[in-house]
Amino acid sequence: MNLTDITSKDLVRITKLLQKKEALLERVAKVDSKLSAFESGKPAAAVVGKKRTMSAAGRAAVAAAQKARWAKIRGKKAAKPVGKKRKMSAAGRAAIVAAQKARWAKIKAAKAKKQG
Repeated sequence: MNLTDITSKDLVRITKLLQKKEALLERVAKVDSKLSAFESGKPAAAVVGKKRTMSAAGRAAVAAAQKARWAKIRGKKAAKPVGKKRKMSAAGRAAIVAAQKARWAKIKAAKAKKQG
């Protein structure tokens, strides 16, 4: 086939064939890496695969479940579930607000003393 005689239809076919070839080469590379993992004695997941991460909420849920299991084994009260909000009393909120106001007053007084 002469390169000057190639039609657009031929180019499309060639492009599709090249894409298939690349996909097959990727699959062969993955299989080769898995085989080499078995040969080296390493687990295949450690050699090939996407790194998986767990969210902070997921880690907290797993940790709480594990604590509950250990508490059950030891015969203690189970750990509190993660993610549930507790309602604060009005007195508790007032105490926090008062502490924050006192802290800010102390900071402002230190700034005023420093400036003047």
